[in-house]
Amino acid sequence: MAARVLVTGASGFVAQHLILQLLAKGYEVRGTLRSLKRADEVKAVLSKHDPRAKDITFVEADLSSDAGWAEAVKDCAFVQHVASPFPAVHPKDENDLIRPAREGALRVLKAAKAAGVKRVVMTSSMAAIAYGHGDDRAEISDETMWSNPDGPDNTPYTKSKTLAERAAWDYVNGEGKGLELVTINPTGILGPALSADVSTSLEIPIRLVNGKTPGIPRLGFSLVDVRDVAECHVKAMELPEAAGQRFLATEGFLWFSEAAEILRKKFPTYERKIPRRNVPDWALKAMAVFQPVYRQTVTELGRTRKASNAKASRVLGVTFRTAEDALVASAESLIQLKVI
Repeated sequence: MAARVLVTGASGFVAQHLILQLLAKGYEVRGTLRSLKRADEVKAVLSKHDPRAKDITFVEADLSSDAGWAEAVKDCAFVQHVASPFPAVHPKDENDLIRPAREGALRVLKAAKAAGVKRVVMTSSMAAIAYGHGDDRAEISDETMWSNPDGPDNTPYTKSKTLAERAAWDYVNGEGKGLELVTINPTGILGPALSADVSTSLEIPIRLVNGKTPGIPRLGFSLVDVRDVAECHVKAMELPEAAGQRFLATEGFLWFSEAAEILRKKFPTYERKIPRRNVPDWALKAMAVFQPVYRQTVTELGRTRKASNAKASRVLGVTFRTAEDALVASAESLIQLKVI
């Protein structure tokens, strides 16, 4: 009988790509949702890509409550803990993000340990590796590094990812000893959207192509394709040598100006909508005062944050798609789904 895998946050971008890869490999999948009202919708989206999705079962469970987690992990060999809050705008109180991320991770790990789960793979982020060091940050980050949550260039999101991952490792090295943990630390995630209910991470291609962005800020991000992030999760679950390790999932760094140029060439019919002129730093800072969505990016003006995928390539055997391919696949899917 196929091993059962629990995937938390089954309505999410990474989770849905991960579920499709698990189904393709013959695993039995159970997912968690904050509300079972979304179960039919999630099944319908996944079934368009794999008819086996009709067999997925769902349990209602929320990161901020104990309810449902014992039922969710029951009889599961593995847990893929993908659910974590990723808002488009900063919360008024950073603890509104930090608390569910950290406490949610511990809830899942404790339930997994109690149920005799072999291994938990947890989606962390480059945010737990490369932030809080200001201009003293490494030129290229790797898995040996940790963000400083009290440092200058943090947001509530980067703090939440760092504190949640730290808490997870502290747990499996202490009270939860014997439970295997692996973390996957992706950079900005692009790639094909599966439905019009799009991830916050797809805001980059949406804002560049929807004709509503007046210009290009001096921003750039390290990027990775969602399909490769999902593959990292599967390999991290299956390979014995992955236990106890962290893996950066990333491919390349693109400035917004480079991304805009790529999209102009690939999608000539959208050329007039894609901005050409540069937005000065002061203008973005002013926009951030009135438009909260820009507040997450002000700390990144002019900064490059690059990361290495050498360990994931070597240990997990993942061959990463290019950042350009991930960007183009995002835009293609968003156009097809009529999001832009």
